[in-house]
Amino acid sequence: MQKSIIILIVSGALIGIALILLVLGNQMILEGINQGNGKISQSQSLIISAEFDIQETTQGVFAVQIIDFKDNTLTVKILDPLDIEIISQIINEEAIEKEFDIVDNGIYKLVIENEGTEEIQVFGAMGPLPDASKKLLGLISVCILIIGMVGMVGFGINGIKNRKKSI
Repeated sequence: MQKSIIILIVSGALIGIALILLVLGNQMILEGINQGNGKISQSQSLIISAEFDIQETTQGVFAVQIIDFKDNTLTVKILDPLDIEIISQIINEEAIEKEFDIVDNGIYKLVIENEGTEEIQVFGAMGPLPDASKKLLGLISVCILIIGMVGMVGFGINGIKNRKKSI
């Protein structure tokens, strides 16, 4: 019985630590990511701006998700600080994520346009590409969470074995 209580406490502590690390890791990854959402139509587009410093990052990332995707025709564009189009892509799936190069300091814009006739709900985000250390923190927290869950399963198996022995 003593052994199973220790397994339960350690497993619970590992799960708690993993959840805290997951939250911190996600906050670090989303730091600097600008988000926006709204309904777009032929006459109205969604524009999300983000400031980039080439000394901090040379890569940016953007993501677009279409709520209730149908065969709609949407276009996404990335404009540099001089409003020169550096990426233009037709969206033909529910969600896309793509990286782009930062060539100059300034405010870059993510422009999502609807070429169809229906109003569409979209979500967009743009910011610096997270570095490897931020991604590693997320991976470590998932591993710790899995170890904690395995400990909980071990606690359950141990409890069943002890119950069978007492019967």
